Amino acid sequence: MPATSKVIGVAEQTYYRWRKSYGGKKIDQAQRLRELEQEKTRLKRLVADLSLDNAIIKEALRGK
Repeated sequence: MPATSKVIGVAEQTYYRWRKSYGGKKIDQAQRLRELEQEKTRLKRLVADLSLDNAIIKEALRGK
């Protein structure tokens, strides 16, 4: 395990995954990437919720 991963208290696999993802990026770039990933997750959840609402409405209209 690299000394760095021991210092920050993460598994070696996690350290290398982070290094692969963020290794060549500046701090502001890594923060922006993280923000975009969080926004993507939020939007995917929103689309799923809207799709479910749409399905429920269609099902209710079929019952009339």
